[in-house]
Amino acid sequence: MIEIRELHRLEEFAEAFRLFSGIWGFEPGNQPVNPEMMRALSHAGNYVAGAYEGGLMVGASVAFFAEGAALHSHITGALTGRGIGLELKRHQRRWALDRGLDRITWTYDPLVRRNAHFNLTKLGARPEKYLPSFYGAMDDAVNKGDDSDRLLAVWRLGAPPSPFTVEGARVALREEAGRPVEGSMDARVLLVAVPEDVESLRKEDAGAAKAWRHAVRDVLGGLLNGGARVTGFHAKSYYVVERP
Repeated sequence: MIEIRELHRLEEFAEAFRLFSGIWGFEPGNQPVNPEMMRALSHAGNYVAGAYEGGLMVGASVAFFAEGAALHSHITGALTGRGIGLELKRHQRRWALDRGLDRITWTYDPLVRRNAHFNLTKLGARPEKYLPSFYGAMDDAVNKGDDSDRLLAVWRLGAPPSPFTVEGARVALREEAGRPVEGSMDARVLLVAVPEDVESLRKEDAGAAKAWRHAVRDVLGGLLNGGARVTGFHAKSYYVVERP
C-alpha cells in the first residue's frame, strides 16, 4: 500500500533528493532542487511530499504557489510501473483544492510519449504553451545532448476536460523508419506523432532524436503559437491538435 505524506524534516528532504538523483542522474551543481531548497519551500507553506511503500520512499514531488490560484509542480519523480506517480498527482490535487487553487501547472518534454499519455489521458491536463529550450543546456543522464524544449501542461481542477475527436483528422507529423516525416496540414484536426522512446533514441541515434526535436518544435510548436489547441493524445502516439 502506498502512503503519501508531506515532508518536513531534513532527513526526509535528503531522502527525496537521493530518489530524484537516482532517477535523473544529476551532475554535481546541475540539480533542479536540493534538500535546502525543499526545506525552504516546505517551511514557506508550499507542497513537498513523499510516497512510501513499506517504509521506503518510492516517489516524491515538489511544487510551489504560482501566479493566480495555481500550484506549479516543479519536479515529480517515482519508481515506474506501480501507479505511484498517479497517486502523487491525486494527492497534489487534493492539497491544491483544499487551499482554494483551481489549477496545477508543470512542464514536460513533448517527445516523451509515456509522459504525454500520462498527463493528457490519465490526468486530463492539456498543454497550453510550447517553450523551446526552456531550461537551456541540461547535463543529467536523461536529457544530456538534447535541447530542453518543454510543453506547459495545465491541469484545471474544477471540471473534466472536453472530449476530443479524430474524425476527419490529417496526420501532420508521422514516423517512418524511426524518423519524423511531415504530412498534410490541410485539416482542422491534426495528429502530431512523437517517437516511441526518445530517451533510448538519444543514445542510439542522436541524429534521429535531434530530427524529432526540430520537427515537433516546428509542427506542434508552430500550431500552438498560431492559436491551435491540444485536445488529447491519441493511440498513445499522437497529439490531437484542433485549429480555431
